[in-house]
Amino acid sequence: MSDPVSVPLLDLKAQYATIKSEIDDAIARVVSSQWFVLGPEVAALEEEIATYCDTQHAIGCASGSDALLLALMAIGVGPGDEVLCPSYSFFATAGSIARLGAIPVFADIEPTAYNLDPVAARKTAEHCSRLRAILPVHLFGQVAAMDAFLELGRELGVPVIEDAAQALGARDVQGASAGSRGTIGCFSFFPSKNLGAFGDAGIVTTNDAELAERIRIMRVHGGHPKYFHKYVGVNSRLDALQAAVLRVKLRHLDRWHEGRRKNAAYYDRAFAEAGAAPSGTPSPGGRIPLHTPRPPSSQARHVYNQYVIRVATNLRDGLRDSLKERGVGTEIYYPLGLHMQECYSYLGYSEGQLPETEASARETLALPIYPELTREQLDHVIESVLMSLQPGRR
Repeated sequence: MSDPVSVPLLDLKAQYATIKSEIDDAIARVVSSQWFVLGPEVAALEEEIATYCDTQHAIGCASGSDALLLALMAIGVGPGDEVLCPSYSFFATAGSIARLGAIPVFADIEPTAYNLDPVAARKTAEHCSRLRAILPVHLFGQVAAMDAFLELGRELGVPVIEDAAQALGARDVQGASAGSRGTIGCFSFFPSKNLGAFGDAGIVTTNDAELAERIRIMRVHGGHPKYFHKYVGVNSRLDALQAAVLRVKLRHLDRWHEGRRKNAAYYDRAFAEAGAAPSGTPSPGGRIPLHTPRPPSSQARHVYNQYVIRVATNLRDGLRDSLKERGVGTEIYYPLGLHMQECYSYLGYSEGQLPETEASARETLALPIYPELTREQLDHVIESVLMSLQPGRR
């Protein structure tokens, strides 16, 4: 009897096996140089990321969370200021705002791509008296409606900061790179990201030379030159070892993205044949209560940092349990909106205020999508999902 198929949510060992010699050479190069913080490896990565993102500047930092913090610090966000953002996001989106004494102002998402809803954002902004920035998130690898947010920012006279932590390489409906159109773009290289370091790392992109220089100074305690402090900054320097690893991986990133898109298309076809439908459309004939990710427009590029399906609230947790029993890894991104987190209770939000956010938190589930998945593993995921949602298949 053959061993049961195992499909982890992410298998970084499989990725490492394909580039081990390149990674080992890069690490040895840094060790030989004995230059471990900032330096030529970081500078080279910054140039390569700026080119990849079609921006004038990229500034490495210690994490994606710090990228957001540095961006907000650079535009002068401070105590009492308001920053408009989604509640359906990783904690750092709002955490970076609150750490500066500013107020996260949560608006609802649109329920097909799970990104900040421009209509909801506009209505929410009408109630702001000290709005300082708009912070859309490009969730799951698909760019938010940047045309609408840039227009709203122009009308209100505030910058747009792109939280592109999950979207390096994604493109919007205009074909523009994530992180290239807002005042600042913020990226994470946490190991689980499409471009992941061997630990924490992040980067900030911008086309504004003055902001770029300010962020470079702020990441080293605001000192320029050394020991002379123009700003009160933070210690958020990118390690040379992380930069060297990321430079190797960046050479393979578009190939990995293509692998993710092929896997997503394979899932889409198989689930559609079983009666599923893309998000935002009814399931045909009701044969299977499942919605797959909304496909991007012809100009846009989805990089599938996650492949997120949607089922009814009363089915989601049972589906997850069933998949676990069959060796399929999953994750819930995110089980509780930020507006309902205990640490933000002082903001006064209550259940029901952001209905699309709350529904998505109850109904979504991420499936394995990494490019090294074998056809056998993909088929096992598909069959496991269908067995759970169509009991008659068992």
